[in-house]
Amino acid sequence: MDNKPQKRIQLIDAARGLAVILMVAHHALFDAVEFLGAPAWCFENPVFGVLHPIFAGLFIFLCGVSSRFSRSNVKRGLKTASAAAVISIVTYFIEMPIIFGILHLLAVCMIMYGLCGKAIERIPRKLAGVLWAAMIVVSAIAVRQLSFDAPLLWVLGWTRAGFYSADYFPLLPWIFVFLLGTWAGEPIRESKLPQWFYDAKVKWLPSVGRKSFIIYLVHQPLLYGITMLILHLKK
Repeated sequence: MDNKPQKRIQLIDAARGLAVILMVAHHALFDAVEFLGAPAWCFENPVFGVLHPIFAGLFIFLCGVSSRFSRSNVKRGLKTASAAAVISIVTYFIEMPIIFGILHLLAVCMIMYGLCGKAIERIPRKLAGVLWAAMIVVSAIAVRQLSFDAPLLWVLGWTRAGFYSADYFPLLPWIFVFLLGTWAGEPIRESKLPQWFYDAKVKWLPSVGRKSFIIYLVHQPLLYGITMLILHLKK
């Protein structure tokens, strides 16, 4: 349509940049506690307990928004799946396995939306927003309250004894956060929000947001390398 915004929206890029910075900080604190002997409260505390799902959810939500602008979500998903596979292989050899982290989740979501998006978009808009928001709550409660001991259900959120993934984002409830993002992305794409949303200028954060995929891909091995270097120098 002619009224679609032609330029990148700085507020969206800035929000994505903020989310990825917070996630990098979160992983850096994990490494500091796990390997460098930092106090456990640096990573496990009520503040981060609240903030972590918020900024991770923001990142997933914005990926859903961006899916409304993509020419091929399947291609995006396959690219992300390839990166997720590399991360799984690398983290396996450094004994911090990531079996189903945020990139694995996003790959599944993007491919699913690329294949089923037309059918999903047929859901009446007013119903879809309420449905995805309700499913976030319902599925989060279900994962916490219900228990299943079956192979592969860790993809959905039910893990067996001994399961470990250093970064873990199962489909439930996070796929519905992504879908809520695709719902919100429609009016954004069609320029239905106030004009200030499209014209707002933000310093430096948008540039971080535009590079979020590369940052997320390299930051974990980079942080691990820095941590190991610090350990070596302390000997």
